Amino acid sequence: MSLLHDKLSTTLPAYQDSIKSLAKSHGETVIDNVSVGALLGGQRGIKSLLCDTSEVPADHGLIIRGTPIMQLVDKLPEEVFWLLLTGDLPTAAELADFQTDLNSRREVPRYVWDVLEAMPKDSHPMATFNLLVLALERESIFRKRYDEGMPKDQYWHAVLEDCLNLVAKLPEIAAGVYRWRYDLGQRIAPKAGLDWAASYAYMMGIEDKDGGFARLMRLYMTLHTDHESGNVSAHTSHCVGSALSDPYYTICAGLNGLAGPLHGLANQEVLEWLLDVINKFNGVPSNEQLHNFAQETLNSGRVIPGYGHAVLRVVDPRFTAFMEFGKKECPNAPVFKLAEQVFNVVPDILKTIQKIKDPWPNVDSISGSLLHHYGVTQARYYTVLFGVSRAIGISSQLVLSRAWGEPIQRPKSITLGALKKLAGA
Repeated sequence: MSLLHDKLSTTLPAYQDSIKSLAKSHGETVIDNVSVGALLGGQRGIKSLLCDTSEVPADHGLIIRGTPIMQLVDKLPEEVFWLLLTGDLPTAAELADFQTDLNSRREVPRYVWDVLEAMPKDSHPMATFNLLVLALERESIFRKRYDEGMPKDQYWHAVLEDCLNLVAKLPEIAAGVYRWRYDLGQRIAPKAGLDWAASYAYMMGIEDKDGGFARLMRLYMTLHTDHESGNVSAHTSHCVGSALSDPYYTICAGLNGLAGPLHGLANQEVLEWLLDVINKFNGVPSNEQLHNFAQETLNSGRVIPGYGHAVLRVVDPRFTAFMEFGKKECPNAPVFKLAEQVFNVVPDILKTIQKIKDPWPNVDSISGSLLHHYGVTQARYYTVLFGVSRAIGISSQLVLSRAWGEPIQRPKSITLGALKKLAGA
């Protein structure tokens, strides 16, 4: 057994007992009210999910297991994965053991590459990536053990094995999709001695003489791991996983949600807008030109992509982390400079629009500019990068859900007529 498995075997029983006790003692306690507006507005803000891996206070931003994300920007994604699962950052020995364990699981079966090579070359990279994840379902330990009659208290053990196997393989699968989809040559095998994110960067084949791209990938993967369980990708995974679908089905379902324009596609829309600005002004514009262009965008009925957030009412700390990275690593990169300039100009415009509750940038307003600087110019691929990282958070939530015995989700729906009657309309 690995050190991770040993630690979870020690900590999860108390977690399970606390949830059972709470359900027994306070099961009838009301924690929220549902208004007509909340129901018709995408259930936004309704407290109806349990998530112990992270929280996102509106006035603070992402907190992972009690630690603000800005205190984790120098941590490897593997360290954050351990933190999400256990509640503690790993010791040096635990991290080394965990990395060795992940490396032992990363070999991708040949049939996965056969599926990739059978795909039409113009397939969307996210659809291709999802299909390869789904193809791996034949490897599911959870499904095989469930079919054999595995007892419920063993569910989390099998789910953990599936999640570790999948997360270990995702960088090579995602890098393979990248090189195949954009005709960049043969797949690049993993290189010994590299951490999980640096290995992903290496397998993509991006020229990286000073290691800046590997550093960006570590930061990107850390910042995008988890963001509560109410976002579309995590929420979808909770729902599918509650049916005891194995992690391959479950994570694939979450990735399909991530592929939507209102979720994971946001940073590529930001990049397209930034490039439009540069093309219009033949370079980085003046503040006055940018102000007028932004106002024209709003007047045409469009939004400034990358600004505003469903939960946050402050600058997204993940944006701040990327901004600090860019100022240190590539301060003169044109697209990054423009993203920084937009931050200095656009919020003041948005503050004048009464209906806008959050005029501040989110993580998507800047991540694409950094990827573009390092040579990942294929914006349609960006959601795959997001998916590789978010699989860590989804996996962590899934292990804990199976540990405490989350039941199948079955909220009650209501007809429009009944809703009108309840509302007195």
